[in-house]
Amino acid sequence: MIVVPLILLQLAAIVLFFYHFRTFDYAIPIMNTLALLLVLYEINLARESSYKIAWCILLLGFPFVGVPLYFLSANKKMPKKLRNGTIKAAKGMEDLLKKTNNEVKNKLTHTHISNVFRYGANAVGFPVYQNTKSTYFNSGEAWAKEYLKRLRKAKHFIFMEYFIIDSGSFWNEILDILKEKVKEGVEVYIIYDDFGSITLPWHYDKKLKKLGIHAYRFNPIRPAFIIQMNNRSHRKITVIDNRYAFTGGVNIADEYVAREERFGYWKDSAILLEGEAVWSMTVMFLGMLSYVKGEETIDYQKYHIQPPRVHADGVYQPYSDSPTDGEDVAFNIHMNMIKQAKNYIYINTPYLIPNETLKNTLILAAKSGVDVRILTPHIPDKKLVFQITRANYMELLKSGVRIFEYSPGFNHTKDIVVDDELAVVGSVNMDYRSYYLHFENGVLVYSDQAIRKIKGNFENSLEVSEEITIEKLEKTNVFVRLLQAVLNVFMPLV
Repeated sequence: MIVVPLILLQLAAIVLFFYHFRTFDYAIPIMNTLALLLVLYEINLARESSYKIAWCILLLGFPFVGVPLYFLSANKKMPKKLRNGTIKAAKGMEDLLKKTNNEVKNKLTHTHISNVFRYGANAVGFPVYQNTKSTYFNSGEAWAKEYLKRLRKAKHFIFMEYFIIDSGSFWNEILDILKEKVKEGVEVYIIYDDFGSITLPWHYDKKLKKLGIHAYRFNPIRPAFIIQMNNRSHRKITVIDNRYAFTGGVNIADEYVAREERFGYWKDSAILLEGEAVWSMTVMFLGMLSYVKGEETIDYQKYHIQPPRVHADGVYQPYSDSPTDGEDVAFNIHMNMIKQAKNYIYINTPYLIPNETLKNTLILAAKSGVDVRILTPHIPDKKLVFQITRANYMELLKSGVRIFEYSPGFNHTKDIVVDDELAVVGSVNMDYRSYYLHFENGVLVYSDQAIRKIKGNFENSLEVSEEITIEKLEKTNVFVRLLQAVLNVFMPLV
C-alpha cells in the first residue's frame, strides 16, 4: 500500500525526465555515446557472458531506457550496511567451525567424489562430519508432522530462518507451540525475509516480540527503485537445541504442506540432521542473527550444547552461500556434482535457468554417456519464469538430456542425486537468483540411506510425470517461442 506506489512514482519520474531529455538537440548522440561506452565497459568486466549480452542488447537497442537502468542497477552492489554486516558476520563464524577430522578425510580419500567435499572445506571452510544421521522427507506434509513433533521437544532454544512465513493453519499451529515454549523458558529466534513474507501483517516482527519471540526481518522492503532489494535470504533453516536441524525447499505456508492447493499438488522435500553436523547449521543461523540484530558479538558457545552421540555411516557437509563471500558456493557445488557423475545424475528443480557454463556441463555429461534427467513443474507458480524454463529445453534435449514435467502440479523440490553415492538437499534453485543474488543453504550427503530415498523419490515422481520430447517442443506456437527467446535473453537482469 505504501512501498509499491512510491516505487512507481520514482519510476515515472525517471521516465518523464528522459522523455523530456529527448527534446534536447544533442540528446540522441549523447545517449548513444553513453550506451556505447557502457557496452565497452560491461564487456570487459569479469561477469557472466549472458548477463553482458542482455545489457548490450538493452543499451544499444534502447539507450534511453538502458542507460538510466544501467546506472541504477547494473553494478549489482548491495547496500553498504547489508554487505558489510553480512561479511562481518561471516568472519565471526570462521573460528567456530572445526576442521574436518582425519577419520572423515580418510573415508573420502579413495572416492571419486571427494573433490566435491574438499571444495566446500578448503574454499569456504565448511567442515565434513560423521557421527550424524538423517531423515529425508519426500513431501511437505511428511516433513510437517515430524517438524511439529521436534519443535515440541525443544528444551533450550529454537532457531528459525525462512524466506516465506505466511499466515494460515500451519503457521498458527507452529505459533501455538512457540508461545508455549517461550512460557517454558525456551529461547525462540525467528528471521524471515521481508519480501518473501510480504503477505504477513506490516511489522509482524513487533507483534511476535510482544509474545516473547525474538523476530527479525531480513533486508526490510524500502520504497526505492534500486537493485538493493534484489538480495534476499532464501534460506530454510530450523535448529532445535543444537540437536536437530531441518533444511530443504519447504517454507512455512499452507501450500507447502498440502493444506492449501494453489498450483495443483505442491511437491517438495526436506531433510532432518541429528548429530555433529547440526553445529554447522547452528553457526549459520547465529551468523545471520548477528547481522540482523546489529551486534558485533554473540555468545556462540552458549548454544553449543553437546548433542547425543550418533553412530552412522553417512558423511555430511552443511553449507551456506552468500553474494558477499567471494565464492559462488551453490553453483560450484552443483557443477562439481555434475562433473563427478559417472553413471547418472538426477535433478529436481522448480526453475531450469542455467547459464552457459552449467548448460554446457550438463550437455557434456549427457554426451559422455551419463544418464542426465531433470524434473521440472508442469503447473507453474510463475508463468513467465516457466516459459524461460521451457526455453532451455531444446538444446539440452538435442544433446541427450532427458527432461520431465511433474504432471500433478508444481515441483518445488531442490534435490540432486549422483551415482547412488552423493546427493544435495537444500534451498537452491537452478537459476541466476539462487546462484548469484540470494543467501542460500543446503547439505551434501555421501553414502547414506538417505541417498536411496532421494533417488527413489525422483524415480517415483517420474511415474506421474510427462517426458518432454523434441517433437512436442517443435509444436510450440511460434509466438510463444518468440516470447521464450526474449525472456531468456533478459532473465539475467532480473
